[in-house]
Amino acid sequence: MDGGEREEAWSDFRELVNMSPAELEKWLASDRSRNAGQSQDGGESTGHASGRRIVAILRTGKGDLTDDDYQHMRKVVGYVRRHLAQRPAGDVRDTRWRHSLMNWGHDPLT
Repeated sequence: MDGGEREEAWSDFRELVNMSPAELEKWLASDRSRNAGQSQDGGESTGHASGRRIVAILRTGKGDLTDDDYQHMRKVVGYVRRHLAQRPAGDVRDTRWRHSLMNWGHDPLT
């Protein structure tokens, strides 16, 4: 990944991930977080695992991020953008849609 791609990934990630590491950790510890998203074989959901990775990325200095971190950032950006386009009608405050997005570091009500 070249410097321009890294900058774009960083910029998009920082724009869409609007939860702080502490907010995201608190959310990930909740039952609502664990019950959102799809999981294989009853294990941790993809979004929940991604949330833990997002916390680590947010706590890492920009200069210490790896290509793998940037790839995950791009995955997060893609997921959040696709999911936002599927916003359900009405109050989304306590919906699986919002909870899933929050697992990926984005609270649509913020």
